[in-house]
Amino acid sequence: MTDADQYVPPKVWTLGSANGGQFANINRPIAGPTHDKELPVGTHPFQLYSLATPNGVKVTVMLEELLALGITGAEYDAWLIRIGDGDQFGSGFVEVNPNSKIPAMMDRSGPEPVRVFESGAMLLHLAEKFGAFIPTDPAGRIECLSWLFWQMGSAPYLGGGFGHFYAYAPTKMEYCIDRFAMETKRQLDVLDRHLADKAFMCGDDYSIADMAIWAWYGQLVLGRLYSAAEFLDVASYAHVMRWAEAIDARPAVQRGRKVNRSFGELDTQLHERHDASDFDTKTQDKIQAAE
Repeated sequence: MTDADQYVPPKVWTLGSANGGQFANINRPIAGPTHDKELPVGTHPFQLYSLATPNGVKVTVMLEELLALGITGAEYDAWLIRIGDGDQFGSGFVEVNPNSKIPAMMDRSGPEPVRVFESGAMLLHLAEKFGAFIPTDPAGRIECLSWLFWQMGSAPYLGGGFGHFYAYAPTKMEYCIDRFAMETKRQLDVLDRHLADKAFMCGDDYSIADMAIWAWYGQLVLGRLYSAAEFLDVASYAHVMRWAEAIDARPAVQRGRKVNRSFGELDTQLHERHDASDFDTKTQDKIQAAE
């Protein structure tokens, strides 16, 4: 880039031409709904409106883990939100999440429905409601919450930073990729050092901190995000790899990854989930075979 090509910010920013990139059609500088559309409601206590991005996977993994413990009160309906089509800007979705981001959830288990948005809030809400996957002693609890909020604060540098400029931006910019690759690798080093003498993020017990961090960083080192495993040399983070593979082997995690997934191999896509039997009968490979 020459000096003549340098961008000079205006005194007041306004939206000009489309900024390009994979998600340019859904980016805008204002909030609120773009159209009227009510959300469907199923029969279970929890109604989830989501897509199997890392943030969505956190919550479906948690729900499947709770059900695996025999906690029937965690039964849920999962409805697919196609963010590329702008479903998150429908009036019903915005009522549940005014930030128009997936996932969004309604807890209908009590006398009045309660909305929950932000994936970290959902994990904490479910953990406290059912007394599972969060330590009960004060020191363990705050350690778990510290790592949960570490993920919430750190992952935007991985996704909106590194992922955007490495995989989605219309042009490859060395400065941007280098800046966020450096930060992503620093974060992986934080995890690798922490997991050197621990089975899970908070010690011997699997928790919501693991679910939250695995959805982003575990899937990154397993080669599922941004086709960047080799570029980031993820194999060098041996403790993170061991931890990621152990969580990936859990049956509830394998089920949770499929829910609201609309991309990838057909046998990994369960667009909607309303019953445990849906995993056996309603993945896209089975639906297309029946058709």
